[in-house]
Amino acid sequence: MQTIRNYFRTPWSSDVRLDDRTVVITGANTGIGKETAMDLAKRGAKVIIACRDMEKAEAAVNDVIEKSDNKNVRCMKLDLSDTKSIREFAEAINKEEPKLNILINNAGVMVCPYGKTADGFEMQIGVNHMGHFLLTHLLLDLMKRSAPARIVTVSSMAHSWGAINLEDINSEKGYNKGKAYSQSKLANILFTHTLAKKLEGTGVTTYSLHPGVVQTDLWRHLSGPQQFIMRMVSPFTKDSVQGAQTTIYCAVEPTLEKESGGYYSDCAPAACSAAGKDDSVAQKLWDLSCSLLSIT
Repeated sequence: MQTIRNYFRTPWSSDVRLDDRTVVITGANTGIGKETAMDLAKRGAKVIIACRDMEKAEAAVNDVIEKSDNKNVRCMKLDLSDTKSIREFAEAINKEEPKLNILINNAGVMVCPYGKTADGFEMQIGVNHMGHFLLTHLLLDLMKRSAPARIVTVSSMAHSWGAINLEDINSEKGYNKGKAYSQSKLANILFTHTLAKKLEGTGVTTYSLHPGVVQTDLWRHLSGPQQFIMRMVSPFTKDSVQGAQTTIYCAVEPTLEKESGGYYSDCAPAACSAAGKDDSVAQKLWDLSCSLLSIT
């Protein structure tokens, strides 16, 4: 039904300018992150692409500069699977940038084989949630000074099948890559929800979103049968440009200025699962994340 509705919905568009605004986007060397960078650069923003693979990042920067006609685009190294890299990146931003108006937590890993980050987190919760949690925390003071500012976190409808396992957040007692992915995407929504409360009155607002079922290289870890199904449904999926629209909407849409903590899909407010609205679990996850990341 949703797919059919989307075919008849007028595509969202806006001519909002972002001159004099600074944007950081994680994982923006390919896919929807790169398309988001392209769009915001065309609006006049200073765009910082934060990526692990600097070769791919440089290529993305050159492409964005060429197509957007905006020379104010650069890349910086950021490995979300390593808190040392996150701290170094944040320190450089805080030192070099007078302001940060939009932070887009876009990077992610999806249904990968079991692995651990440099700090011992299961890879999906580590990159998708813990990495972005720490990054956001380290950039918050700069964002508050830059208000109005927005924090946009790319989640997924997969959050609906997720549950937060507070006793075994790193899936050490048993690993199911689909469940671990859904847990990490639910964590994105709960993080956004709690962060909104903590930022009330600061002028910094926060949003999470489902980009749609997008054809991206995140599919590479799907099993043979899963890839076959994805190819079958691919006529109903989105390309990267379409997939980036809800991220861009959350970053620039003027009517969202007074909204915070919500979940969006297809450039409109959407219903998240009941688990995504659980204040108690959200706070427990927040406390656990702070503890594991040594945030006081």
